[in-house]
Amino acid sequence: MKNKIPLILVLGLVVINLLSNSCKKEDNSNIPHLLVSGTWQLASLQVSNYVGDQRISLDTLNDSCTLTQTFTFNANNTCTYTNFACQGQTTTGSWTLAANKLYFASDMVCKDTVPGGKGALRDTVPFSNAQIVTLGTYSMVLQTGNVQPNYSPTSRRRIVRYGFIRQKAITTQ
Repeated sequence: MKNKIPLILVLGLVVINLLSNSCKKEDNSNIPHLLVSGTWQLASLQVSNYVGDQRISLDTLNDSCTLTQTFTFNANNTCTYTNFACQGQTTTGSWTLAANKLYFASDMVCKDTVPGGKGALRDTVPFSNAQIVTLGTYSMVLQTGNVQPNYSPTSRRRIVRYGFIRQKAITTQ
């Protein structure tokens, strides 16, 4: 009986531990906090064209742009992009994260450098379905375009990859 008391005590502690750890946990994702933690400045923009999984071209865009392009996410789920496609414009919209926190969508409409009808710049929704490739304290990489995981081996796909760096917030004293 003397040897059974420590065994019963250990089993009791194991049961209590299992019951306390089986409760549903809160969503502790830090992705929304990282998105809204500052202004993101565009550092690189690449366009890859694929046939199936074979990349047939890689183009770097905006390498001669002198305008600073920034993307800002706000805690109230609004966002602002300034100077999209190296055009002097400020565009606002709203954003939402997917349940898996790997994609976000924005309804922001920007003017693109590709001419539309009658010589006007065409409207585009560049982040209507954006995949978050990397997101950290100081950098963020987004992919847009045909980013679905399943595709046919002969389908043509275009993926635009945006690389951002977080800008330090300027505080006034």
